[in-house]
Amino acid sequence: MKKQLLSWLRLSASFIILLLAAIAVNQLYSLSMLLERFVPFSGYVFLGFWALFFIVTAAAGFRLWSAPKAPPLADRVGGSNFEPYIAWLGKSLAVHRAHPDGGQQKHDLRWIKANLKLHEVDALNTTKTVATKNFFIGAFAQNTSYGTTTSLINNIKLVWSIYTSYHRKHSLREFLVLLRSVYECLPLSDFNKDELPAHIKPIIQCSFSNTLSSLLPGGNLLTPFFLNLFLAGATNTYLTCLAGIIASKHCQVLSLEDRQEIVQQSMFEAAFMLREIVKECNPILSVTISNAVKKAGIESLDTVGAPTSGSGLAQDIVSHLASSIKHIIMESGKE
Repeated sequence: MKKQLLSWLRLSASFIILLLAAIAVNQLYSLSMLLERFVPFSGYVFLGFWALFFIVTAAAGFRLWSAPKAPPLADRVGGSNFEPYIAWLGKSLAVHRAHPDGGQQKHDLRWIKANLKLHEVDALNTTKTVATKNFFIGAFAQNTSYGTTTSLINNIKLVWSIYTSYHRKHSLREFLVLLRSVYECLPLSDFNKDELPAHIKPIIQCSFSNTLSSLLPGGNLLTPFFLNLFLAGATNTYLTCLAGIIASKHCQVLSLEDRQEIVQQSMFEAAFMLREIVKECNPILSVTISNAVKKAGIESLDTVGAPTSGSGLAQDIVSHLASSIKHIIMESGKE
């Protein structure tokens, strides 16, 4: 069924492209005939210009889409097809600027592993930076189209950044294959409910950590609100960490054994990175909420009017109480 659907989509896309091309050629030819009436040979120049434009565009698109053909992966390190793949990988990998043997012409397995490790460090740093941004996007723009779209765009940019850092030549088709591989490794990409507990565990561990409970602002009143923000931000961060780490792991694959271990290794590293990001972001989130609550409280107390000569005893008590609470909030804010 899936193959039939893909074949139908390809056939429909080909038909639409050919139809649009025929309409464009017909319109351009009609315009060239109109120009020919006013200026001799202008129609031929016009058609020649557009023909050159289409040729250059097609060549650039083909170059952007075409991907180098990689040898098949070996079953294990040192197995059959391993040496051809290593030779191809040595040519396709971008040389890291910090590689001590970056100028070496012959790229053996030792050189490749050192180069991959340096690229992995950069990929992890980039992933942590983007995941930190997505923490606050998830916390403050949760359940909104803006938050979802922004996080998705950040994740796609992250995968593209990792892909371009590993490879010398960049191919749109190769990037889309990597993007699809990353998506298939993320939770619920195939609606498998059995994998949910393993992914939820690190998020829950962070939400009930001692560090988080000590940072909860405003006591029990704001605890549910803060936890709601935190869980949304932590979930967003965890998915971003997974996406970046999985993309990096895919670019480091040396055999089929490595590919089979990508998900488990990525989950472990993503959980560790999540704890580091939460440790850095929680104080910022807590202070931001506390300051917002104090400011909102002071502005609300400002609406309570001062007692007048005609006001009753109740109004005098309310005004005095509001002034006292406002003074306490301001003093606690200075501390």
